[in-house]
Amino acid sequence: MKKPLRVIIGLAVFTALAFRAGAFAEETYPDQFVAGPNIYHKIFENDKLRVSEIAFKPGEAIVTHTHAYDHLIYILEAGQLTLSYPDGKVSIVDGTVGQTMWIGKETHAAKNTGATNFRALVIELKS
Repeated sequence: MKKPLRVIIGLAVFTALAFRAGAFAEETYPDQFVAGPNIYHKIFENDKLRVSEIAFKPGEAIVTHTHAYDHLIYILEAGQLTLSYPDGKVSIVDGTVGQTMWIGKETHAAKNTGATNFRALVIELKS
């Protein structure tokens, strides 16, 4: 076998192994408790669910983080959050007291872009 062909085969094998091992996987982000310990406050957790309260003052933000579980949001204090996603999309949530939202597993950053505090319960389903 000629040297150039061996190099090509070697690169192909290396690339296949690297992809299988996840060397070129998507960027990973911390969970919400690591990314925003001043925002997320755990209230309860067991093997089935986790309940947290989030509290954002006006202008306060949390860096990009990943929610590993589907979750229900129940708004306690009305306000506006702007969610920014890794793909560049942006979503504005104008929450009202008592409003509920179902959100699947996802990765985003969040900032209180309103003039009031924003508080909510986050109920994550682990199974």
